Amino acid sequence: MGTAAGSAFDSDTLRRGVEGQTANVLLSLYADDAELRVVDQNTQPSHPRVLRGRDEIAEMLEDVYSRDMSHTLEECVVQGDRAAFSESCRYADGVRVLSESMVTLRDGKIVEQTMIQAWDA
Repeated sequence: MGTAAGSAFDSDTLRRGVEGQTANVLLSLYADDAELRVVDQNTQPSHPRVLRGRDEIAEMLEDVYSRDMSHTLEECVVQGDRAAFSESCRYADGVRVLSESMVTLRDGKIVEQTMIQAWDA
């Protein structure tokens, strides 16, 4: 994976963050003014959950990483000031979640992210 030419965004750090046991490394990739839009079974495209700023994003990530589940970064593509990645998750009871994200970068930090999640029924 590695770092994209002309960008400080490091997909190896993304992998360590996604697959880690705490939210700290992943949170370090977000700009202070980042915005995260989440679309899933609870928050449909017309009314996504919108988190503004690192503090709100941190709350969500800390909740996710407090759960008994594993996370795997499946794919990551970085091109200029854009990146896309796929993440698969598995709860201890076997429930799976697939997440696809498209991000906009500024100075190697995530400033905008749209995440679409699909859960086992």
